[in-house]
Amino acid sequence: MLDGLEWAALLAIVMIVAGGKKLPELGSGLGKGISEFKKALGGDAKPEDPKPAPEVETKAAETKSNESR
Repeated sequence: MLDGLEWAALLAIVMIVAGGKKLPELGSGLGKGISEFKKALGGDAKPEDPKPAPEVETKAAETKSNESR
């Protein structure tokens, strides 16, 4: 692992190469890249809300119209 001095040296090199104004862009790009990588591996899968099939909605509408008669 990197110690505190090594992290400081690495940050100084990155600031010299990229410049202070580009650091937020680099950070957000890195975060998006990691996020997309996790999604590609399937580790960041969020369960989506299941939507009812159109047939179910149609049958429910028919039942309601038959009940009102």
